[in-house]
Formats: sequence, C-alpha cells, structure tokens
Amino acid sequence: MSSHDIIIVGAGSAGCVLAARLSENPNRRVLLLEAGGRDINPFIHMPAGLWQLRNNTRINWNYYTEPEPRLGGRRMYWPRGRVLGGSSSINAMCYCRGHRRDYDEWAAGGAEGWRFEDCLPYFLKSEDQERGASEWHGTGGPLAVQDLRFHNPLTDRFLAACETAGIPRTDDFNGPHQRGCGLYQVTQRDGRRCSAARGYLKPALGRPNLEVATRAVVSEVLFDGDRARGVRAMVRGKEQHFEGGQIMLSGGAVNSPQLLMLSGIGPADHLRENDIGVRVDQPGVGANLQDHLDIGTVVRIRTRESYDTLNHVMAGLKYYLGRRGPGTSNIAEGGAFVVSPEAGDDRPDIQLHFLPVQLEGHGKVLLPGSGMTLHACPLRPESRGTIRLRSADPAAAPSIRPNYLDSDYDRRMMIECIRLSQRIFGQEAFADVVSGPVYPEAGVETDAEILDFVQRKAETIYHPVGTCRMGNDSRAVVDPALRVNGVQGLCVVDASVMPALVSGNTNAPTIMIAEKVAAEMA
Repeated sequence: MSSHDIIIVGAGSAGCVLAARLSENPNRRVLLLEAGGRDINPFIHMPAGLWQLRNNTRINWNYYTEPEPRLGGRRMYWPRGRVLGGSSSINAMCYCRGHRRDYDEWAAGGAEGWRFEDCLPYFLKSEDQERGASEWHGTGGPLAVQDLRFHNPLTDRFLAACETAGIPRTDDFNGPHQRGCGLYQVTQRDGRRCSAARGYLKPALGRPNLEVATRAVVSEVLFDGDRARGVRAMVRGKEQHFEGGQIMLSGGAVNSPQLLMLSGIGPADHLRENDIGVRVDQPGVGANLQDHLDIGTVVRIRTRESYDTLNHVMAGLKYYLGRRGPGTSNIAEGGAFVVSPEAGDDRPDIQLHFLPVQLEGHGKVLLPGSGMTLHACPLRPESRGTIRLRSADPAAAPSIRPNYLDSDYDRRMMIECIRLSQRIFGQEAFADVVSGPVYPEAGVETDAEILDFVQRKAETIYHPVGTCRMGNDSRAVVDPALRVNGVQGLCVVDASVMPALVSGNTNAPTIMIAEKVAAEMA
C-alpha cells in the first residue's frame, strides 16, 4: 500500500485543479487517480474535433439513463469524459459562469460562504482572459479564456435575428449583465482546447510530489473507524490499495455518489438491497439530480455556408498549418441568455446555443442537405432525479434517472423554448437563406403538438449536478467546506455539490469550486 497525504479520485475539471493547486506545496504528496487514459487523441485538442469525439467510447463513459417516462420511455445518452481533463476534454468549451443570484441562493439555502462575492475571486484566479484584467475578469490563471478565432457567417445572421427579435447584443455573458446575445468566449489557448488537464495538470506533471495514475478505477473508499484512510482501485487490471490522509472525490455528478454508495454512504435501504454494509445512512447521496434538458430547432438552408458541407481536409490543413479557420470553431459559436414570459424577475431563464450545422441525436444522426440548429434549454428546471446503484459491482454503470419534465413548469418552459427558436429563425436576417423546417416538422403548431415533439427529440445538454449537495441540513451530503457528513477525512469536490443548477454551462463553476477548496486548504 503506497501512502500519500492527499488522494484525488477523478482527473476531470475539478480533479485536475485540485492536483495542480495542492501539489504547489512541495511538502504534500498528492496522488491523482483517473479511470480513463491520457488525453492524447488529437481531436481533443483541435476545437472542432469535438465532432469526431461523439462516438469515441475510449474517452467517454458512454452512459445511458433509465427509460424516461415523460420522454416516451427513451433511454437518454449521457456522455461524460473518461480521460485526463474529464468532460472539459470533450465539451464545447463555452465559458459561462451563470448568474450571480445562483450563488447567492446557494448561500441563502445553507451553503454558507458560497455567495457570488465569495466565488468571484476564484473565477478570477482561474482565468487567463485574452481581453485583459478587469473587475469581472482575471489574467495569468491556468484556464485560458479567449474570443473565437473563427465563426461562421450564419452565426452573424443569428445575432442579427436575435436583435430584431428583441434580444440586445452583449460582448460578455460573464460581465455585470448576463442577458443578451453574442459570441461565446471559449476555453482555448492559441486556437487549441484549454481543458483542465492542459491548463492545470500538464504544467504540474514534473513535480516530484505529484503522482498521476491513469486506467485506475476506484472501487471503494477504505476506512479506519469513521475516518477515510485510503482507496481500493483496479489499476490496469491489477488491484491496488492506496493510503491517504485526505481523500477527495472528484468523479462528477454520476461517479461521486456512485463511489460513496459503494463505500457504504448513502440511503440505507438501497445499500442493503445491494448487499452493501451501511456506514452512514445518508438519503441525500444520489438524490437532487438536476440537468438542463435541451431542445433543438433545425431548419434547412439554400446556401452551402453551413458546416454540413465543410471540406474537412482543407479545414484540417488550415488548422494544423496556422491554427486558423473552421478547425478552431467550437461549433456552438453564438448564444443568448433570454428572460422568458415565465420568469419571475429579470434573471435570464433560457439559454440558446446556435450551431451553423444540422444536429440531431448529439451529432450521431447525419441529416441530408445543409442547415442550422438552435438549441434552447430552460436554465432552472424544477424536476429532480436520482443516481442509484445497479449492483455492488463497481464496474456496473449506475442507474441514472433524471426524471425530466416531472414539473408542469418545465413542460411549459420547453414549449416556450421552441416558440422562441422559431421566432428567431423567422426574422428578416434569415429570410433569404432558410428554405424550410426540419424539426419541429411542418404542421407542429399547438402546445400539445410541440410538447409531443419535445418528448420525442429533447436531449441533455450535459450539465448534471446536485447529487452530493452541500448545505447545513440533515439531507446535505457535504457541509459548506465540502466535507462528507458523518465521516472524517473525506470530501467531494465537483459539480455534484452544487445545491442547484447555475444559469448556464457548468464547467467554469466546477473549476471555480475546486479553486476555492484548494485555496482554503493551503
């Protein structure tokens, strides 16, 4: 059994930050364990290469949910990164923090110390903002945040259409006002993806006090009484035990609750059903699952401007010769944060991602011709789901039940998302290029027809959170310092600790969480 001061389980967005920051102290021995492999696939680093990663199961957990009762019994595809960098190595690189009230509500609900004012310094610390430092942005951090080097002309039409539809332009979704339409800033450096592995972990790999083990699947947290003392893992097919003074789980909203339950921390009845001894009866483990459900509106176009007809050879050459052109695009180039008629205040409650390409089924389904896709998702859904074990076998994928559209509010918001997208595509800026609808199909007009379409076609936009919720009540899994309640020496640091979804993409907030915890441990 090898011994370390800190063992981090999961080299995703949070785990890479923790490994890099905590190993800055040369007197700390840090071990980072990652179930996947190294981030050597070239399409990880080429931004537009994310299109080529959609079917790559070597770097993806390739999860599927249980049949969703309000989505026609469909089993929803849930890609999650299984590689150094985790999902930051396969995502669309949009840099969004959410709205300041998201964090203030976390604190008001019991997550003391997590108001926006408490979190902003760690957003700034993480960031290397291409535009320079300001009250809202930092420079010199490991995470590069830059403007897109290239965007499609259709994206300019989208922004013009948003403006005529009443959505004002903004050049910064992370400034004093989130509302508006604009180009996304992306986590890229010099035209390459800046994942958490590239930004944080790679510069730290030469440190003698940092050890990284890939293909290491952790099966259990080991305890001495009520204190976590290490982990059991299969490392490249061989069982090993690792001893640590502090165990930090950073497996994300799916894998962190799974590992807690495998270790005897979770709902007692559920653990007993799977022949797992109960160490801590904690019904909050795996509960409170939240995700942004997304619906895409797809139209065909008369021109050949979209990425459907892109010459991939020429785009690849242009990229590799000078890091220019479509190869630097994140595909989801433009977006908007919109206040819907359902909003109770002026905080945006719908997010848009515009893609100058036809997209269905996470890009796994290729559609004929050329077109555009406008993704829309309600930002603060009411529906809550669960992560549960299928068995005590650590190799078995967990049971994922998002419970989408359980709320009437969520169903109304999805209908509003479609109507907003159709209104934008109906603006003058698109009049000479749009040739007709693809999805929703022609003739889908009533609320009932639109809801039926949503139930047939809606998908995750990859933002699961909440399954190890932080707080100060009896169902909180971790306290505001992210220590697991009921035991010692064990904490969870990843998106699973978020009490509620932020109003936007979840990667930047996850990195901020890890920065904050690492600073408080310094």
